Amino acid sequence: MKAENVIFISCSLLIFFPSRLGKWSKGSYSTLNKSPFRRLHWVACAHIYFSLCRVLHSVMQAVLIRELRKSLRRGIRDYSTNAKPSLVLGAYEPQEKDGQLILSLAACQFNEGIDGKLEQILEVAGKKLKAGSSRVLYGLGGGYNAVAVANLGKQDAGFCALDQVEEGRENVRSAVASACRQLRDAGETMVEVDPCYDAEAAAEGGVLSLFSYDELKAEKKRRFPVTLTCHTQNDSYKNSAQSEAMEKAWKRGTILAEAQNLARRLMEAPSNKMTPSIFVEEVTQRLQGKCTIISRDKAWAESENMGAFLAVAQGSPEPLRFLEIDYSGGPSSLPPVALVGKGITFDTGGISIKPSGDMDKMRADMGGAACVAGAIMAAAKLRLPVNVKGFIALCENMPSGTAIKPGDVVTARSGKTIQVDNTDAEGRLILADTLSYAETCKPSLIMDMATLTGAVDVALGAGAAGAYTNCNVAWDLLHHSGASTGDRLWRMPLFKLYSNHVTDSQLADLNNIGKYARAAGSCTAAAFLKEFVTNKHWVHLDIAGVMMNRDEVPYLGKGMSGRPTRTIVEFLHRYGKHYHQMINNFK
Repeated sequence: MKAENVIFISCSLLIFFPSRLGKWSKGSYSTLNKSPFRRLHWVACAHIYFSLCRVLHSVMQAVLIRELRKSLRRGIRDYSTNAKPSLVLGAYEPQEKDGQLILSLAACQFNEGIDGKLEQILEVAGKKLKAGSSRVLYGLGGGYNAVAVANLGKQDAGFCALDQVEEGRENVRSAVASACRQLRDAGETMVEVDPCYDAEAAAEGGVLSLFSYDELKAEKKRRFPVTLTCHTQNDSYKNSAQSEAMEKAWKRGTILAEAQNLARRLMEAPSNKMTPSIFVEEVTQRLQGKCTIISRDKAWAESENMGAFLAVAQGSPEPLRFLEIDYSGGPSSLPPVALVGKGITFDTGGISIKPSGDMDKMRADMGGAACVAGAIMAAAKLRLPVNVKGFIALCENMPSGTAIKPGDVVTARSGKTIQVDNTDAEGRLILADTLSYAETCKPSLIMDMATLTGAVDVALGAGAAGAYTNCNVAWDLLHHSGASTGDRLWRMPLFKLYSNHVTDSQLADLNNIGKYARAAGSCTAAAFLKEFVTNKHWVHLDIAGVMMNRDEVPYLGKGMSGRPTRTIVEFLHRYGKHYHQMINNFK
């Protein structure tokens, strides 16, 4: 209830009660006025009146306090943060056991500007500050509302051979993310971030950590938007090429994080708010002016003889869509990289229906499509010197009287027939036709990505996406890209054994689940896709295990992860940079 309504009702009751009391005393209770109980009557009424006053006072006080808190949170805090921003500063772990935190360059200069107060406070407040965590300090001055000190871990952290990741960069992402979240929770809306010697990683950590899909909630339940900027008030960076490079790295990190956040938003949206048609509209809105976008319908799919794609879509009244995205960043003579994404906007499993528990998560079964859209958006914003073509098949997998049934045989675009023994293995069906169509643009490399199998989650969990490829050079580039972004991939086998499992079919050329359904599920799914690829430079990413984040990646909140969007962009960057060298290696 609004504060003004509570006050109005309270005042009305306080006025109404005494007036009614007078009428009652003259009316039906007039006999009491003449009786010995007259005084007792008035005392009882007065007691009731003052009890009512106390109750109404408590209610009014609670409502007014609530409104005051809102004002403090929305008004006063917003005013103060508009006047003064907050600051994130980095510090490394002590080299000795009971030593002092080692301040970053920006933190050192800030400390000098406030006469060493930061260092004095951290002697006490920084002792139990763990790597990747942060602490918010108030009252330090220096023109900032609050200062969050983030522990960047060990100063000499580099590539970790065991974790196959650039540990120092991951530490920056995690620490900055923790600090930005704490400042947001404290109500700060403008935050400057210390580049921490890696502005790109700092921007990624900050922007990724502040993502929240709450647009369908009431406004009062939404998180406040926070504006992040790179802290450049350091004498070492001013008026120098280093400052320009740092700003460029910050901008690149922001673009990469925003691309992943786009994928997260597309994946997180409920399926009734992210149908195939709505997906096309959302992506078109984001990429219009940067790319050429073509949306195809069912009639086009029929003209292309996409029997496998059409079979999956036939169970739902929601019309299918086939989306083509064309980004031209390189010369026209440069063959494109084809990115293929699985776009099942909701997957019930079809007639082979899934258990009801966690079925709502299947709104994100178009994670591959979301990552393709995010990666191409980033490539366009970064103006990468490559040509990229995206191919996304979009539909729902629903049970109905028109749905495909176990045992049905469909004919793919390539002409191969497929026995569909499990309608819940639908992703590979739509990818089969999409991969076949992608070959028509004569790409130098094809990379598909899909939330394809639960088996890869069992094998790798959230540690890495599974990667299958027939090209060692492409794998090396992809592997190094994942180490740099912190979003790793792990190479899985494409043995002939697995091909034998899917080509042994009673009724058709192929079986969509293989001879031994439970054995090496992710590997047999990859082997199935391989049957529809003729390109010698092909990569398949099974991203089902990294679809969601619980607490595995500290700079991503709980929910859909948008992984591995940043790794794909980094791959495209390196691919464009070393294309001619790679082509020679390909040959």
